Amino acid sequence: MKSFEKLLANNKRWAGEQVKADPDFFKRLEALQSPEFLWIGCSDSRVPANQITGTQPGEVFVHRNIANLVIATDLNALSVLEFSVNYLKVKHIIVCGHYGCGGVQAALSNAHYGLLDNWLIHIKNVALASKKELDAIADEKERLNRLVELNVLHQVEVLSKLDVIRNAWQAEQRPVLHGWVYSLSNGIIKPLTQLSPDKTPETAP
Repeated sequence: MKSFEKLLANNKRWAGEQVKADPDFFKRLEALQSPEFLWIGCSDSRVPANQITGTQPGEVFVHRNIANLVIATDLNALSVLEFSVNYLKVKHIIVCGHYGCGGVQAALSNAHYGLLDNWLIHIKNVALASKKELDAIADEKERLNRLVELNVLHQVEVLSKLDVIRNAWQAEQRPVLHGWVYSLSNGIIKPLTQLSPDKTPETAP
């Protein structure tokens, strides 16, 4: 069996198991999408939103890109935000990075990655803004992990300044913004910050 054929076989088995456990499972999914959460995560294949949060299909609206960035000129991300905030009416937006992120690691290096350099410049700017703090960290892995955290915090800040978020805060007092980091080594999510519609940040130590 070829690798892609295995995916199709797994899909059939999964669908059959869902129906066996809950005959109305797909009928409910087909009828309505009303997730409470928007997840902005990294494209890394080791960080699947539903699996690591124990949620089911239909519970989390997901946008993923390299290093979980929120860029004010990215029409893809802005479209996802517009749809999730104004039409799905999500109550929470989670920016979740992960330790050991390859995109963040690439941004810390002096190597060139072609077209990807245009994307990584946004992480490089975060690193430059915190150069003094990062330079004080001798251990390379710890420095990388700290930039992962700083990157998440920056993306939450960017989110808070976007019109789609500010308008929703003013009109409906939602959504709450969250900055999290996932650990590949133990599977645990670390909350870093929470920003409510009143713009009062609650930052983890």
